[in-house]
Amino acid sequence: MNEIAQPHDRLFKALMSHPETAGAFLRESLPPEVSRLLVPEPPQLVEGSFIEERLRPYYSDRLFQTKTISDKLLLLYALVEHKSYEDERVGWQFHRGMYACMEQAVREDAQWRQLPAVLPLLLYHGQKEWRIPNEFMFLVDADEALHPWLLNFRFPVVDLGPIPDKRLSRDARLRAGLMALKYGTRDPQTQMDALEDITAALVDAPEILLSVLLYLLTTFPNLDEKHVRQVIRRINPQEEAEMMSQFAQEILAKGKSEWAAMVRQEGRQEGEQIGEQKGEAKILTRQLQRRFGNLPEWASDKIAKAELSTLEEWSLRILDAPTLESVLADPS
Repeated sequence: MNEIAQPHDRLFKALMSHPETAGAFLRESLPPEVSRLLVPEPPQLVEGSFIEERLRPYYSDRLFQTKTISDKLLLLYALVEHKSYEDERVGWQFHRGMYACMEQAVREDAQWRQLPAVLPLLLYHGQKEWRIPNEFMFLVDADEALHPWLLNFRFPVVDLGPIPDKRLSRDARLRAGLMALKYGTRDPQTQMDALEDITAALVDAPEILLSVLLYLLTTFPNLDEKHVRQVIRRINPQEEAEMMSQFAQEILAKGKSEWAAMVRQEGRQEGEQIGEQKGEAKILTRQLQRRFGNLPEWASDKIAKAELSTLEEWSLRILDAPTLESVLADPS
């Protein structure tokens, strides 16, 4: 199973996978004179990343394609800064990403005559306020008289920290997601103080509850099973059992054993309904799928034929076994 390395990255990309949400984000974040130029249709997501692999723990990027009202192509390159401090070199990251966008356009059209416009945009959700100048020339060591002759560009900066929670966006889905991102880099006490407001925002955006809660589970260290259940019961109570199972498996897959008891209890409860062995096999299958992806036929057959004691031993191995084969090895 392919898994995005950073929870910030995963939540932002989940939010931006909705064209209407992406459109709201861009229109509200870009300068008014730019927003007025955009066509009313939602932007199209261009798949791929232009961030170097070694920098992906600190940034995520999204490239969108749209047109202006004059029918000119416009690429909007959104970069998300995940660090808890300001990065003075962000202009350099934009330069590399914008160049890569143009280079890709050239490769796709050997007869090109003009390059597409690529507009950068920075979303920052670190703890400290962003104070770095928002232009590339800030990084260039040159006499001022040379500036008109050198490469330069400016980029809008959206710093979530100083923005009041209710003004993060007029779009309910975007507001809830940005609120989660805003507090994802804060101290644990501030995070828990904000949980009620995040929950209230999710009431108006229940469709992103799963993505936001998965994010909070990996960025709010003091969030426990009780808090998660309270959030779900307020927004989607009918999905509590299924969502709690998914969350428990997500945490176990990351090597955190504190939710193991809950997963074991779910297995026992299911066992009372459909037979203990079948319930144990079902929950084990879910755990393995969460960690290793779709199971091969041999693994499903082995689980179906295993005794209850063997299934219980395999469930415990998920916490530290490196491969599917080592989880399902015969008991010693």
